[in-house]
Amino acid sequence: MAEQESLEFGKADFVLLDAVSMPEFLANLRQLLQEKPMKNNNRTPLVVTYNPQARPLQHIIKNLQPILQDDPSLSQALGDRPLLAFRQPPNLKRILTSNYRSQSRNTKAGTQPCSESGAGKTEASKYIMKYIAAITNPSQRAEVERVKNILLKSNCVLEAFGNARTNRNDNSSRFGKYMDINFDFKGDPIGGHINNYLLEKSRVIVQQPGERSFHSFYQLLQGGSDQILRSLHLQKDFSAYNYIRTRGQLKCSINDGAEFKAVADAMKVIGFKSEEIQTVYKILAAILHLGNLKFSVDGDTPVIENGKVVSIIADLLSTKSDMVEKALLFRTVATGRDVIDKQHTEQEATYGRDAFAKAIYERLFCWIVTRINNVIEVKNYDTTIHGKNTVIGVLDIYGFEIFDNNSFEQFCINYCNEKLQQLFIQLVLKQEQEEYQREGIPWKHIDYFNNQIIVDLVEQQHKGIIAILDDACMNVGKVTDEMFLEALNSKLGKHAHFSSRKLCAADKILEFDRDFRIKHYAGDVIYSVTGFIDKNKDTLFQDFKRLMYNSSNSVLKMMWPEGKLSITEVTKRPLTAATLFKNSMIALVDNLASKEPYYVRCIKPNDKKSSQLFDEQRCRHQVEYLGLLENVRVRRAGFAYRQTYEKFLHRYKMVSEFTWPNHDLPSDKEAVKKLIECCGFQNDVAYGKTKIFIRTPRTLFTLEELHAKMLVGIVLFLQKVWRGTLARLRYKRTRAALTIIRHYRRYKVKSYICEVSRRFHNVKSMKDYGKHVKWPIPPKVLCRFEESLHAIYHRWRANVLIKSIPPEDLPQLRAKVAAMELLKGHRADMGLQRAWEGNYIASKQDNPQNTGSFIPVANELKKKDKYMNVLFSCHVRKVNRFSKVEDRAIFITDRHLYKMDPMKHYKVMKTIPLYNLRISMSLWISLTLHV
Repeated sequence: MAEQESLEFGKADFVLLDAVSMPEFLANLRQLLQEKPMKNNNRTPLVVTYNPQARPLQHIIKNLQPILQDDPSLSQALGDRPLLAFRQPPNLKRILTSNYRSQSRNTKAGTQPCSESGAGKTEASKYIMKYIAAITNPSQRAEVERVKNILLKSNCVLEAFGNARTNRNDNSSRFGKYMDINFDFKGDPIGGHINNYLLEKSRVIVQQPGERSFHSFYQLLQGGSDQILRSLHLQKDFSAYNYIRTRGQLKCSINDGAEFKAVADAMKVIGFKSEEIQTVYKILAAILHLGNLKFSVDGDTPVIENGKVVSIIADLLSTKSDMVEKALLFRTVATGRDVIDKQHTEQEATYGRDAFAKAIYERLFCWIVTRINNVIEVKNYDTTIHGKNTVIGVLDIYGFEIFDNNSFEQFCINYCNEKLQQLFIQLVLKQEQEEYQREGIPWKHIDYFNNQIIVDLVEQQHKGIIAILDDACMNVGKVTDEMFLEALNSKLGKHAHFSSRKLCAADKILEFDRDFRIKHYAGDVIYSVTGFIDKNKDTLFQDFKRLMYNSSNSVLKMMWPEGKLSITEVTKRPLTAATLFKNSMIALVDNLASKEPYYVRCIKPNDKKSSQLFDEQRCRHQVEYLGLLENVRVRRAGFAYRQTYEKFLHRYKMVSEFTWPNHDLPSDKEAVKKLIECCGFQNDVAYGKTKIFIRTPRTLFTLEELHAKMLVGIVLFLQKVWRGTLARLRYKRTRAALTIIRHYRRYKVKSYICEVSRRFHNVKSMKDYGKHVKWPIPPKVLCRFEESLHAIYHRWRANVLIKSIPPEDLPQLRAKVAAMELLKGHRADMGLQRAWEGNYIASKQDNPQNTGSFIPVANELKKKDKYMNVLFSCHVRKVNRFSKVEDRAIFITDRHLYKMDPMKHYKVMKTIPLYNLRISMSLWISLTLHV
């Protein structure tokens, strides 16, 4: 926080400026524009934002995204502390939360965005609506969701029909709007009501260079399908219609085609029927066609040059073309009992057509507002059954306007801002004084500019500008704007805040018989009286009202109830436009005064919609007329800063050893006193009943520096403790894991051993000594153990088997084992299942039929060659080089090898001494003789 409050980054709280002056204020504002999203007093219901084109407000949008997307953190938004946490930088979200809490406690609250045109009021109002929708109805009740959806969609519809592109803003509100949002006892929205003020209907027929009419016309032409446009006799070319034709190409950031669809969908959600939406399109089309009517005079008779357009207008308004033509060219006048039709001049016809177009659009807009109110108003709400009904009011009204040509509309708009500024200063002073009284702090009188003198200049009975204008409008005969200006000069010539060229002949900026100047709290504004009389009278011939009332379209008929009166019926003179607006402003201010107000002051840093440019002159002007310096001076008049003891102690208790980490004093107030005394600031503070008041910002900055310095050590200590905690937790988890693994391995090993023991328990009694027993699958840790166990088992089994063999058979067994080792893998059958005799022919194992003839031959050879032992004999097959096979017999003694022919009674075919032989063994143990 010390860093946030440094000179490098600017002060988030303007009350903490070292010196309250315009240069200091603007310099801080410039720094905040470059560094932070939204700034001003952290302890007052006021926040200053920048316009949407400036980079900081984009941070506002970014910060609000989690709120507007049902983020889980919303559950904390209404908790005890988070959004109103001590010393957090102010922001729109906190203002909204304070507002929401206030209505829950006091049943009354209000948020008022205030600024000049194009500074961001409308956008701030939309964020307010979205925020309320986001934080309410956690139980997802269908009726509450319906109301929330309608409240959000109503913005889209009202912007389309009440906003327009101006030279300062692509989406400028050309009407004032005050919306009451009703909440039930649980804080969920259950309905609302919208009041609209002074729609700038003159924009329907004429716009200043570089501006557009209301969005609705352009959206219809750009977004309407070909079928819709054909049914309305329209084409997409804006230049084809006089009322919206512009000079040159206008660049507008609004996508009219996409907005048309969005508005149509919003109207369906709100509850507009398809027939009503089609009627809206017809009225817009009729206004565009009205602007294309051309009047001329044929002799003394006025005529319409393009009569085909009249038929189109009549069709769109569901009436007869001859009645439309008569209303445009003639005026029905009642003189006593006689009724006559008075012809219009070309000028009067043009005036009547334009007045008709403006009146139709105004009635359409008011009907849309009424239609929305009928849907969202709270019906059948009984406080005894449903609990208290609380209200939040959101005011989005025109900002202060100073144009090159300021007319009647700018006069009313700036008068509205004078009333709101007066209320703002009064409420700020009132809140400040009430807080001092609650806390028992002596109140000091504060000098400030009271703009009541300007409000009286405009609205005072019999003496104000509105009263003089009404008198001029009620005078009999031809009354001109110049006569009205002359009346102003004569009655207000000595007023300090009024001047004209006649009163100040040396002031050449003012034109004779045209201009007058009012010194508003926001600056001097020059008004042109041209059109004041006509706009105040707001004259619309009764013929048009009767024409609309007799329409076969029920919606149109509903908009013109006074049309049912006969021409001979005497009606009371209607109130003028200025008086109606004055009465509505007085009622609005009374309503706002009954609420607990929260202000959003929007700053427009430049007219080029740049996020980097800071126009000091423009910002100075806005700071002056928004009364920001007065607000800061009021807050700084006694004490620059105040906070409850609990929150103050919560933030700064680490500064003193008597309060850190917890104090043992009787109360938080005593603990705060001890803390302040330790720091030596006891002469710069005052102690209220529940709050501490600090006189100078420097004391607070010093506390912040001490807090930041101590915070480093606290953070390091917390890091140390937390890291130690994490290390211990990791050690405990690791040790627990190793213990579990150890016991699990022990369990698996034990289970395996037990299973092996179970399966091989009776292996000695088995015929094959367990050869058929299937071994269990061992755990991985026992793989090598299993191999050893298998080896032990096989050795045991072999030992048992060997013990069962007679001793005399052991030599032959060893021979077989040796042969098996040598021939393993080379011979499939090694004769292991039979006894090895050697002399196979004589033992009758090899072809026993011829054995009888072999034995005599063998005995004969024994006598002849004197051999002692027979080594080997068997039958073989000889394959010669021609692959011819012949049977032979081999007979080997200890002295000779004999080749015999078994087919000839074992006749000796060849005798070879053994010492001449080299013997090798094939796969089949056949002999190859090499001599």
